Amino acid sequence: MNIRQLSETVINQIAAGEVIERPASVVKELVENALDAGASRVEIATAGGGLSLIRVTDDGGGMDASDLALSIARHCTSKLSDDIHDIRSLGFRGEALPSIGSVGKLSIRSRPAVADTAHEIAVEGGRIIPVRPVAGNRGTLVEVRDLFFATPARLKFMKGERAEATAVADVVKRISIAFPHVRFTLSGTDRSTLDLAACEPSPDGLQQRIAQVIGREFADNALRVDAAREDVRLFGYASIPSYTRANSLHQYLYVNGRPVRDKMLAGAIRGAYADVLPRDRHAVTALFIELDPALVDVNVHPAKADVRFRDPGMVRGLIVGSIRQALAQAGIRPATTAAGAMMDAFRPGGTGGGSQPAYAHAGSQAYAAAGFDMAASPHRPLNGGFAEAAQAMFDTTAPSADARAGVVEPMPEMTARPLGAARAQVHENYIVAQTDDSLVIVDQHAAHERLVYEALKQALASRDVPAQMLLLPEIVDLPEEDAERLASHGDLLQRFGLGLERFGPGAVAVRETPAMLGEVDVQRLVRDLADEIADTDTVETLKERLDAIAATMACHGSVRSGRRLRPEEMNALLRQMEATPGSGTCNHGRPTYVELKLSDIERLFGRR
Repeated sequence: MNIRQLSETVINQIAAGEVIERPASVVKELVENALDAGASRVEIATAGGGLSLIRVTDDGGGMDASDLALSIARHCTSKLSDDIHDIRSLGFRGEALPSIGSVGKLSIRSRPAVADTAHEIAVEGGRIIPVRPVAGNRGTLVEVRDLFFATPARLKFMKGERAEATAVADVVKRISIAFPHVRFTLSGTDRSTLDLAACEPSPDGLQQRIAQVIGREFADNALRVDAAREDVRLFGYASIPSYTRANSLHQYLYVNGRPVRDKMLAGAIRGAYADVLPRDRHAVTALFIELDPALVDVNVHPAKADVRFRDPGMVRGLIVGSIRQALAQAGIRPATTAAGAMMDAFRPGGTGGGSQPAYAHAGSQAYAAAGFDMAASPHRPLNGGFAEAAQAMFDTTAPSADARAGVVEPMPEMTARPLGAARAQVHENYIVAQTDDSLVIVDQHAAHERLVYEALKQALASRDVPAQMLLLPEIVDLPEEDAERLASHGDLLQRFGLGLERFGPGAVAVRETPAMLGEVDVQRLVRDLADEIADTDTVETLKERLDAIAATMACHGSVRSGRRLRPEEMNALLRQMEATPGSGTCNHGRPTYVELKLSDIERLFGRR
């Protein structure tokens, strides 16, 4: 078969297969173009999940007739100099518009601020409709209709309209966080309108935009992160350990203002929270990395979703260290959502067999005589929260609380502390404490488990891990490059109790293993370490195994449930929790305490 030159239309359709995966990809490219043009307002409208219509309007710099003609030609861009390593814009390849025009019906109308007339150009399935003068406002309006009409096979791989509309909204939200000074509006027949008002270009403005996108709850449960190492700066917000989500979709990551979904960065966040989150929960973050464009390659993925750092180990260390430092400095802090969940738990579903709510007063009879039913009112303060029938479930034949701690009135300096003064022990497992303005309930086993675990980790970090000598060295055959990587990390591995050395070409000899691990599958451990070093240039696998052993030891060595504690023991436990970073959750990620504010308690009783 003879080699032949492909047509321009086919070339563009091949490029579209890489760049334009779904309607959300089109929206991403068009919004990035608007931001690169200096827009302060971007309006996006869609129909049919973006398959029927995508319209993006901005008030940016605009294009004249000659620029319009070049904008739909491949590899024509105003954003890139001759240095491919100096990329300071969101887009740079010049492939998006011709790719979109090859698979859909594209029209672009634009007018620069200095021009009196706008111009329009259109491309339908690769066929160009020449530039013509039209009426138009300053800026650019790009409209895409019937996406993938020229490649019907691609339509079979699209999800439903609702799923595509959701993906479009996610793209707009991710981009908007990096540009708080720009107003974004997303509307259409397939969605409710999303309007993100412009904020001040300042740290406070960034916090406002994050609250607009992620929610006010995140702003109330987030820690500020701001650190730098060498020429790389990391700033933004990360959630406290007790505020989590079921997936990682709420992790927003940016490199020089570009939203990315990078495996290495996501792994760094997971590593930073490794000791404080359950395996099936994920932190919520909005983190920004700023560095010289020469230190990061954004040209490694067609959609620019992945990046490659010149020194990935340093960037990973910066993320892990900065988040852990922020968590340590924050001290002990509960999620604001815990009080809401506790309030819901106190509210039974009904009034308990028709009995009158506990908040009813003498005037209730007058309301009833006038035909007003307080129990049916949507404005009632509480739906039978503490009625006698609802309290019946708490009747027990034996006391469940040890009130010895409440015999003596607590000193004011103790109630002023974050976890207050112990007042009682309930069910021989939960410590009830009082602060100046709240009630605190502590799970004594989970709390002590965290304290013991942190002490074990500190002991491991302060000295080399004890090693046990193997009777016979175990030889592990590996590819030559993996053996070389392991040998280069030999000193660090020795600190963790793993002694190995080169054993001829393509093999290492393991002579010592960490004593804490007991019997271990040496072959698997060494291969896992080789894979991790090749992927992230770290040896976290071994450290995680040692931490897991420490966690198990802490679990078995901590105060057990069912043990009665003296008042001084309870208060000592509270003081240790206040002084220990990460003590808000146990080793398994469960909360060690919950806090209910006095104002919440008063609302339960209808006092507010």
